[in-house]
Amino acid sequence: MKNIKSYFSYNKRQRNGIFFLLFAIVVLQAFFFLFEFPQNDKSVISKNEFIAFEQEFDSLKAISLKNKAKLKIFPFNPNFITDYKGYQLGMNVSEIDKLLEYRKTGKYVNSAKEFKKITGVTDSLLQTISPFFKFPKWVTSKKDNNVKSKKKNVNTVISVEDINEATAEDFKRINGVGDKLATRIVSYRKKLQGFSFNNQLNEVWGLKTEVVIELLKNFQVQTKPEIIKLNVNTATFKEVLALNYLDYELTKKIFNYRDMVAEIQSIEELKKIDGFPLEKFDRIALYLAAE
Repeated sequence: MKNIKSYFSYNKRQRNGIFFLLFAIVVLQAFFFLFEFPQNDKSVISKNEFIAFEQEFDSLKAISLKNKAKLKIFPFNPNFITDYKGYQLGMNVSEIDKLLEYRKTGKYVNSAKEFKKITGVTDSLLQTISPFFKFPKWVTSKKDNNVKSKKKNVNTVISVEDINEATAEDFKRINGVGDKLATRIVSYRKKLQGFSFNNQLNEVWGLKTEVVIELLKNFQVQTKPEIIKLNVNTATFKEVLALNYLDYELTKKIFNYRDMVAEIQSIEELKKIDGFPLEKFDRIALYLAAE
């Protein structure tokens, strides 16, 4: 116990030294706590450099966007301008909407002058974009023919061709008809054994109404096709089912009716069948006969 106590016994000089050391520690701690030291100059410079760099980056980004805004225009058909395309060309919403509404009627713009009349674009914008207008060849040919006709003082008349004699290449002259649609029209015509009604063109899959309107301006039924009809009283179920406009249920109803009456006297009797689609009768009558 005495040995331990000896460690804590100091003379006056030692005690004064310990108190002075403690005082110095307290003073230094208070100094560091109460006073803020200036930051290193290098960090301040780095921050300023970062701000300058950020401003330069924003400036370069703005220049890049401005360069992108300078649209490189390629030849295009003005009839098929979309909202985005119109915006890129510099048209406003009202001008684009006027063009789209005009197209919904099934009509087409066939000249720069007509484009300005429909959309109301400014002369400066028209002067910028009209050199890139690309109209179908048949429109250009039509314009050339109109010029020649005016010189001869003769009214221009568009000749209408027989839709049952036209080829796929003929159909492709119409704006909106490409290789696939032209081939599809010819294939459907073959399946029908020829178009009997002009509005059968609406039944071609993928053919839009406005394109049908343009087609019928140039092609119509002029000669009725010679369709080989089936005798509804002797034809097999499979033969009747294979005909256009007839599905399984309707074919079944026709055969049930035939079994019930023993023999169908007139094709008009089909209208008596419960659930028979009367709106399709003129189509179905093209392929069936009662003999």
